[in-house]
Parts: sequence; structure tokens; C-alpha cells
Amino acid sequence: MLQADYTTSQLDVLEAEAIHIMREVAAEFERPCLLFSGGKDSIVMLRIAEKAFWPAPIPFPLMHVDTGHNFSEVIDFRDRRVAELGVRLVVASVQASIDAGRVVEETGRRASRNRLQTTTLLDAIEEHEFDAVFGGARRDEEKARAKERVFSFRDDFGQWDPKNQRPELWNLYNARIRRGEHIRVFPLSNWTELDVWDYIRREDIEIPSIYFAHTRKVFARDGMLLSDADVVNRGDDEPVFETTVRYRTVGDMTCTGAVQSAASSVEEIIAEVAATRITERGATRADDRTSEAAMEDRKREGYF
Repeated sequence: MLQADYTTSQLDVLEAEAIHIMREVAAEFERPCLLFSGGKDSIVMLRIAEKAFWPAPIPFPLMHVDTGHNFSEVIDFRDRRVAELGVRLVVASVQASIDAGRVVEETGRRASRNRLQTTTLLDAIEEHEFDAVFGGARRDEEKARAKERVFSFRDDFGQWDPKNQRPELWNLYNARIRRGEHIRVFPLSNWTELDVWDYIRREDIEIPSIYFAHTRKVFARDGMLLSDADVVNRGDDEPVFETTVRYRTVGDMTCTGAVQSAASSVEEIIAEVAATRITERGATRADDRTSEAAMEDRKREGYF
């Protein structure tokens, strides 16, 4: 006699929660958008959006805040996925913000456009009148992100005040905003890095090749391996060498480090992530090392 099995896996629960969040946003807001960089978390969000509204098309555009210093493998992947899905992509350019005098480019060895993204993002939100913006941040990434609610309220300056957030008892989300304000929405809040990779394996999701082990020219700085690229200011005391690496997270080349790894498949990445005790941002993001509260300071200004 067949017996019904009503058990659900951890991934099923997380996926169902994320689908519910996306549908709530689509129902409550007039002009949402989904931040899509071509990184693993935004790729998972895109798959969640496909499932949430299938067989209808995704009912909101994608937006990428492009520093101009991104990894070419990721940009190529981004453009191909957008074309495959037939969705609208809004590219907010940091270079355009620099040219317009909205921000000033940093100089020096550790110069990066990462922090400049905040102004570009807020300008794009205002220009397109987005009232809800999906982001792929997870609470396990960094302690400031652990403070975020699923619906993270931003004032009319785009700023985040961790003491001025709304309760989310019983997973009830308050979507009320006034003109000029918006909500950042984080469907993957309760996911971990390992959950993301397990989901990528289960759904057989394609990801950029940069996440797998490959040979690359790098140099060491502050315990990280940075790519030897034209946009990265390398000192004479930072010799270049070639080694096998992969990226746990992708972002601006000037502040995103690689890790030495031989993991060439999703299964091998999962085994590697399960054994590590350092978060991907803690291990590979120079922008989070400038101070103890670096991420929280940026988020208060309007960062992702």
C-alpha cells in the first residue's frame, strides 16, 4: 500500500518562502525591480522569480549597477541570461556617474569603485521610480546584513536605519511607503551559502565559469588573491604569479579576491564550503575590511 509522504526538505521550505515574498512584492508594489549582477545569489533569485510567475514572464525588470570593473565572464553570462529570458535589463553605470560629476573616482593603490555604486544605485531608483528592489543579500554573509528585515525600509534619501525597521511577526510584511521612499526586499535572507549551492545543484542552474577552479594570474594583498587586471592598481612590491583559484563571490575586480581551490564542479564546491569556517565576504572582499562597521556604514548610506 502506497503511503503519502508530506515531508519537505530545507530547500523546499526556503524556496517556498522566497516565492511567497516575490509574489507579495508583485502584488503590493507598482514598480519593483530585481538586482541582477550575474553572481550566484542573483542567479538563484532569478530562478525563484521564474518559478514564482511561471508560465507568465517575470513581471519586473532586472537592474545591474555596473562599476565598469567587473569580471568579463560574469558580464557575458549576465547578458546571455537576460537575452534568453527576454526580460528588460537596466544598467546603472558608475562610469556615467563619474562623467556627470555625481561621484569622484578614488585614486591610489587601493582605489575602488565599489563604494561609488551607492550613488549610482540611488540615482537609478529615483530615475526609474522603483518602489521595491530585490537584493540577494543573506543574513549569514555579514553581521550588518544579519540585522536586515526581509522588507528593509529605506527613507526618501535611500538611507537605512537599523533602529527604524518594521516588525515581521508571523512573516507578515509591511509594504506601506510614501512617495520617494522604497523597500529593499531580500528573499534569500534565511539562506546560507551552502543552501545556495545545494539549490544550484538541485535545480541544475548554470553559473559563470569564474566560480569553478581555473588558472589565473593573481597577486597577494592583505591575505587575498586579487586578479592582475588593468583596472587593479598593483604595486611593484606585489609580484604576479599564476595559480589555480576560484571565486566564492563576484563583484568589482579591485576589491574581490579569489581563493586557492581545485573545486571544478558544484559537488566539489559544496564539499569545500561545508568545511570552511570563514564567510565568503570575510574571506574575499577587501571593502568589508576597511573598518569593523564597514558594511553597516555603507548600508546606512544606501548600499545594497
